[in-house]
Amino acid sequence: MCTRQRWTNVPVKDVSTHFFQRIDALAGYDEHVQLIAFTHASGDLERKIANLKKHQVKVVHLSTCLRTKSAGYEALAERLAEDFDVVGYTHGSFQGKKRKAVIIKKTPAAD
Repeated sequence: MCTRQRWTNVPVKDVSTHFFQRIDALAGYDEHVQLIAFTHASGDLERKIANLKKHQVKVVHLSTCLRTKSAGYEALAERLAEDFDVVGYTHGSFQGKKRKAVIIKKTPAAD
């Protein structure tokens, strides 16, 4: 992303439309922000984080589907918040059908 505001961990269906139309959780991004990556929640998380940091990602969006279906949703958000701002949904309501989305600012580095 050109402005150093980047996000990932979102499903392709519907999300790209929401991103390019700048609606729902993606409404706050201007035309200079680019979509940098889509990924899934399984696999080597630390490797994925290292790669995102290498590309200067600042914001990670967790998919709305992940919020609904994953028991580890909050733990994933907390781990990602060690390195990125985390927005816990991509489209639909912040409140959600089963649980409210998390929004976490990057954890400040310890002195």
